[in-house]
Amino acid sequence: MNEYYMEKMLQQRQRDIERGVARRQLIDRGATRPRESWAEGPGSVPGQAGPSSPGRTRLLSVLLALGTLYIVWGSTYLGIRIAIHTIPPLLMASTRFAIAGVLLYAWSVRRGDIAGDRPGQRQWIAAAIVGVLLLAGGNGGVSWGEQFVSSGVAALLVASVPIWMVVFAHFSGDDRISWPVAAGLVMGIAGVALLVQPAGAGTNHLLGSLVILGAAFSWAAGSVYARRAFLPARPLVATGMEMIAGSVALLALSVMTGEPGKIRLAQVSWQSVAALGYLVVFGSLLAFSAYVWLLRHTPTAVAGTYAFVNPAVAVLLGATFVGEVLTPRILIGGAVIILAVVLVFSAPALRRGTSWRLLVKRGRRVQKNCPDTA
Repeated sequence: MNEYYMEKMLQQRQRDIERGVARRQLIDRGATRPRESWAEGPGSVPGQAGPSSPGRTRLLSVLLALGTLYIVWGSTYLGIRIAIHTIPPLLMASTRFAIAGVLLYAWSVRRGDIAGDRPGQRQWIAAAIVGVLLLAGGNGGVSWGEQFVSSGVAALLVASVPIWMVVFAHFSGDDRISWPVAAGLVMGIAGVALLVQPAGAGTNHLLGSLVILGAAFSWAAGSVYARRAFLPARPLVATGMEMIAGSVALLALSVMTGEPGKIRLAQVSWQSVAALGYLVVFGSLLAFSAYVWLLRHTPTAVAGTYAFVNPAVAVLLGATFVGEVLTPRILIGGAVIILAVVLVFSAPALRRGTSWRLLVKRGRRVQKNCPDTA
């Protein structure tokens, strides 16, 4: 459920890139070789790069960052399932984002354009709305739903987020739904229907699936709203604020549902604590940093491939480590959803849409203006 960050990362350091641009211009004046591509480092010759060349090092860095994104973000569904085994789901999610948000905000708020991008009341209100929709409604709903739904099915249901984003964008006036996009929407809904109530599943599975589907709706709505929200220009600062706001909302929901009274510290397993730590350090901090790096050093389409890989990783990890059953219905439903997402985002009408063109243009501008540091 991290599609939203694509647009936010493309606004990276818009106010403080002038220093880097000036430094790049000085370097370019003294350089006699053409600008290298994202896969080739300075001084590399295509087809002749040795094992220790900067180009080979850059390529390995890209592969490492992509691997981190694929595996870590794909594994967070399994991490959630293990963490909520002995920790109430909403309280666990609140703790996760409170720790990650405070650490991220404290680290990022002192970097970049401190004077020109100082968070104020208006920014905190916008961040709170986004945080409630994305983290409390989105991740919180997934955490609660995984009490009754396998991590693999949860990931496949969440893979439908881009489809609902198109629907919300249509009604908000950002994009219009064309016939190819409509076909993808129908296909995606059919795939969701296959997963929501498999044959032989009980009422709890249906309830958990509907809550996770509602979480996908909430994430999509928050993503569309965030495009126009008055958020800080520095995306790491904005994300830290959203995590803090989302953790407060999750704590309130946890208290209203009586979770604090149900927890017994003596019964909390070390596996749940370790999974919570994994979600904080790797899921919320390490993978997010890798995503930021990829958006600055690779084409946008490369960084965005995680959306198609994460569900497969989640399904495989769930089946391997916790014995989740993969029925033909689950495999077919998941495949239909992924194909629907591919169809929606490959439709010519969508590529010409305002929001998609905005993503691409901002991505190119960031890659052009940001200093090319490793």
